[in-house]
Amino acid sequence: MNPDVESLLKSGAALTDETLERLLPSATTEPHSIHRAMRHSTFAGGKRLRPILCMEAARMVSARGTGDQATLPEGAAELGAAIEMVHTYSLIHDDLPALDNDDLRRGKPTCHVVFGEAIAILAGDALQTLAFQTIAQLPAPPATIVAILRDFSIAIGTGVGGSHPDDDTTIGNELPPGMIGGQVMDIEGEGHTPTPELVERIHRAKTGALITASIVTGGLLGLGAANTLSSRPEAALHAAVAERPAVQPNIIAALRTFGEKAGLAFQIIDDILDVTQTSAELGKTAGKDTAAIKATWPAVYGLEQSKHDATSLIADAFAALAPFGQAATPLKSLAQYLVDRTH
Repeated sequence: MNPDVESLLKSGAALTDETLERLLPSATTEPHSIHRAMRHSTFAGGKRLRPILCMEAARMVSARGTGDQATLPEGAAELGAAIEMVHTYSLIHDDLPALDNDDLRRGKPTCHVVFGEAIAILAGDALQTLAFQTIAQLPAPPATIVAILRDFSIAIGTGVGGSHPDDDTTIGNELPPGMIGGQVMDIEGEGHTPTPELVERIHRAKTGALITASIVTGGLLGLGAANTLSSRPEAALHAAVAERPAVQPNIIAALRTFGEKAGLAFQIIDDILDVTQTSAELGKTAGKDTAAIKATWPAVYGLEQSKHDATSLIADAFAALAPFGQAATPLKSLAQYLVDRTH
């Protein structure tokens, strides 16, 4: 692994863990069972990729034009932690007997195996709720918080209720499905011969939507810092954005493109690893997607084409960040890591 990427991953994971430790209830807080379950899954050894992507996007956008890449905007660690809470909630629910029925996650027994199905379900619910509470309390202007909550909610949902202001993907009142919509399509697609259209739709929703939201919401927080809006009232925020109407949509659209490309590449690599690595190497049960006849990239395109597609998507993701110049180097390095990883 590139030493710079390794350092970035280690420092980002450490900051995320420190923030999660501060935000999550302790194991001694009543009711004990649910808080222990929340902590069991949250601190099971995840890579913290999504919060790191969020923090680096915030850092990159807030530093644009200043030449300073060192300062992390206030609230970025908390936003990243909230994203990790939602990611962990999705894994807890994913592993339940009614869904993927898995007893291993990140090399440890899954939440329902240790605490039972009822507590596992509620632990996932509680993590999602705490994530939104954390975002609502971010040290940012109200309009920035609303924008973050809106994008975050869309990424988690089923594909209805509004539109993204920076793109043209909305049709009528429908949006591309988010994480939950992708999970539904994945469940309903089991046992059926996967098609290219279905597998791409599932991957963009189930995995790609939250990765994209991690990057976009980090950018939204960074925009506030770059425009020195964190101490201004909401009216000043609207006025400042109105003075530069082309800047924010262009920045967020570029981040969204980067996230969509990198997110799809990430899931393609996950599909490849599922059929090429062992359970010990993955930290979860290998081969389950093939056994369940799930819609995966290798099932449709084969291994070699899948590897080629992941590489091509990362190249497209890099191109989207061209306007940011050298400030985009950390995000590009992370994207490259997504396709080079072996677990």
